[in-house]
Amino acid sequence: MGLSKRTLFYRLPPSLRFLARRLYYLPYDLRHKRQTQKGIPLPPKGLVYTGGGDFLEEGERILKFCQREGGLAPGHRVLDIGSGIGRLALPLTDFLDSTGSYAGFDVIQTGVRWCRDHIQSKFPNFQFQYIELKNDLYRSGGIQAEQFTFPYEDQSFDWVLVNSVFTHMIPEEVVQYLKEIERILKPGGYCYATFFVYDSTVKARIKQMDDFQFPYDYGHYRLMDDQVQSANVAYDWD
Repeated sequence: MGLSKRTLFYRLPPSLRFLARRLYYLPYDLRHKRQTQKGIPLPPKGLVYTGGGDFLEEGERILKFCQREGGLAPGHRVLDIGSGIGRLALPLTDFLDSTGSYAGFDVIQTGVRWCRDHIQSKFPNFQFQYIELKNDLYRSGGIQAEQFTFPYEDQSFDWVLVNSVFTHMIPEEVVQYLKEIERILKPGGYCYATFFVYDSTVKARIKQMDDFQFPYDYGHYRLMDDQVQSANVAYDWD
């Protein structure tokens, strides 16, 4: 049996994976005219390294969920952990008013640079920060996530968004991030976070998905690839 595209991607050195993604989607990006949102050109597909689904629709879906379930308001202060290339920031530019603010940080400098050039330059209450965190999917060096202290004051945010981040972190890293989220959230604040959850129902479903398995069992969590732990991490429901 040959190696899947996903496995081949993980066998590349971290420094080459982002370039490989860019080259893989280059024909698509050359064929398709780039969309715009409020005059902001959407990033080409080869630069979108976070999450799946439609870039605009997924961001709007999360925004509406936070409004409906947690009362996200235009004047709130929002922190976006793993801000990527603006999937959540873009819809928030049309929602947060001048009394609200957005802060995002990411381990991929290309994403931070794109967001600064296309979003922060037009919306001064939006700030993006590059953090040199170790991430064996894209970075072989940097600060260990389990030792990272968020560069923000205590109780300074109404909302923390953690979309498609814990899906790439092992337990000790998640625990540190949860401690920091508790520290920087205001009393009564909200956190939106996503995880891969592994139970009997999920196990039966993903058996049909050749390219999306979690074969490496570490007790209460599973890895998609034991050589690249940040690739995808699923947590047992119990």
